[in-house]
Amino acid sequence: MKAIIWHNPRCSKSRQALAILEETPGVEVEVFEYLKTPPARAEIEAVLARAGVRPSEAVRKGETVVKEIGLDTSDDTAVLDAMAQHAILIERPIVITGKGAVIARPPEKARDIL
Repeated sequence: MKAIIWHNPRCSKSRQALAILEETPGVEVEVFEYLKTPPARAEIEAVLARAGVRPSEAVRKGETVVKEIGLDTSDDTAVLDAMAQHAILIERPIVITGKGAVIARPPEKARDIL
């Protein structure tokens, strides 16, 4: 099984989810460092839809940029636009497999789609 993880190596939860994936037999892991190569708005929207999560539920509300740009974190359209411009706003880690997608918080949630 292939698993893609939207990963931030500086995030302990992301590192823990990656370790779970790497330790699971039969899982081929693809690491996507989304801060280095930000995903397009349409890709963010598609992944969140696949996870069954609204953008307003997947935004990192505590990031400084939220205040700097005056983001209304309850407005899904505005949140998607902001995530496309500021990838740091995307909650992490996100794990995607053929079974679906999940925001792996806590990291053990990654197992739900393995």
